[in-house]
Amino acid sequence: MGRFVCTNPRGGADDSDPAATAAAARLGPPSAFCEGTLREPVMPHNDLSDNLMSLQSHILLEEARHPSASGDFTWIISAISLAAKSIANHVRRARLSGAIGRFGEVNVQGEEQQKLDVIANKALMRCLGTRASVAVLASEEDDEPSILRRGNEGGKYCVLFDPLDGSSNLDTGVGVGTIFSILRNDPSIPDAQETVCQPGTQQVAAGYVLYGSSTIFVLTTGNGVALFELDPFIGSFLLVKDRVRIPESNKVYSVNEAYAPTFPEPYRKYLEWAHTSGYSSRYIGSMVADVHRTLLTGGVFMYPPTKKNPEGKLRYLYEASPMAFIMEQAGGLAFSGANRTLEYKPSKVHERVPVLLGSRSEVERVRSFGG
Repeated sequence: MGRFVCTNPRGGADDSDPAATAAAARLGPPSAFCEGTLREPVMPHNDLSDNLMSLQSHILLEEARHPSASGDFTWIISAISLAAKSIANHVRRARLSGAIGRFGEVNVQGEEQQKLDVIANKALMRCLGTRASVAVLASEEDDEPSILRRGNEGGKYCVLFDPLDGSSNLDTGVGVGTIFSILRNDPSIPDAQETVCQPGTQQVAAGYVLYGSSTIFVLTTGNGVALFELDPFIGSFLLVKDRVRIPESNKVYSVNEAYAPTFPEPYRKYLEWAHTSGYSSRYIGSMVADVHRTLLTGGVFMYPPTKKNPEGKLRYLYEASPMAFIMEQAGGLAFSGANRTLEYKPSKVHERVPVLLGSRSEVERVRSFGG
């Protein structure tokens, strides 16, 4: 490219080259230090810049392995990813836009809704509601599942989600996330609640989106676990790791020990042992963030029964079941009480269960104490 001369404190611009003058004008107000050769802008280097395997491309390849696939499932994942991008933008600008704080209402769980709970819930409902193959939507924030269309109207799938797990931590900048589960719709069952109350083994897909230092989309369709990251330059979730495997072990446990005095005895015995066996405690208080760390680095995540919540705290359909599916697909284990989490069949849409999941050897270690 040609030379150009910027305005300096002592003189005006050299307009002998009209093209350079026009280019300088487009660049905005000049300064004394910018005299020199106009160069191409240097973009941030990305070691994965050649990777253009998007979330949608990944799902299309998965569907190609199934000759009977109609493409409906791809549209559902696309809707979730679109909602996730919108939620990520709201989370990133939450304080600037005044979206931090309570909304002023209490949800069906008896929890005070945060402003971003409502925003995230609306984003998912709107994006998924336009997909012709979605029969039922069930949100942790709503009293009852919503029937969008019957089986004879094309409704093939039920999508369940926790729109913004950990939202109470937003004002301190902690990572939060969306958790989702996809089930097949049984057209012979007219009741929406009965339709979605399926054991985790019946899930078609499950995943979560973590809104943190970057926006991470983790997905399983029953064929391993894939991890995608949102590239803000092109606006797509790109595959950064396929066939994710949780480490076999790691001396880390994640649990809210403030409730330890009211845990069942086996959990208390485990914690006493862990305290004297070189284990570290890592607890964020946002399930998506805690489980994501456990998935990548190993260890164990626990939410045992307590005196306050003797049946457990985490919702089976929105939290325990999808996270258990992901963990098992990555080579880990997941239990709710004495039983494998995925084999549990809920009877209510907002039913709660205890959760123990993570690295295979670490979960087995906790269970060895009788939990």
